[in-house]
Amino acid sequence: SHGNKEVFSCRGILLAVQWFWDRGHKDITVFVPSWRKEQPRPDVLITDQYILRDLEKKKILVFTPSRRVGGKRVVCYDDRFIVRLAHESDGIVVSNDTYRDLQSERPEWKKFIEERLLMYSFVNDKY
Repeated sequence: SHGNKEVFSCRGILLAVQWFWDRGHKDITVFVPSWRKEQPRPDVLITDQYILRDLEKKKILVFTPSRRVGGKRVVCYDDRFIVRLAHESDGIVVSNDTYRDLQSERPEWKKFIEERLLMYSFVNDKY
């Protein structure tokens, strides 16, 4: 949302990570599809890609798998990675996604998502 739905803003990810880090939360994991490492296309803009590599080196960011099959990109369902890790580590999920489909997938996830989902917004560069 930091890129106003016009660009994928890596700076927005950094701002969110920094907000939690500054408040003493050090066990932070960011999931990003691995295709975000690729050269951006004109119709799928991405800014400050170097931030993703920096966060990956710091073991804060994890790229979820994707591959090409017959020239088409096939991506995994990264929502499942997010909810599973948060549930197993007794963490929170920071997202504006409501994960409705995953709430019906596992009963223990429904209660977890209802109680441990933190939605957010940006006002310019303020998280």
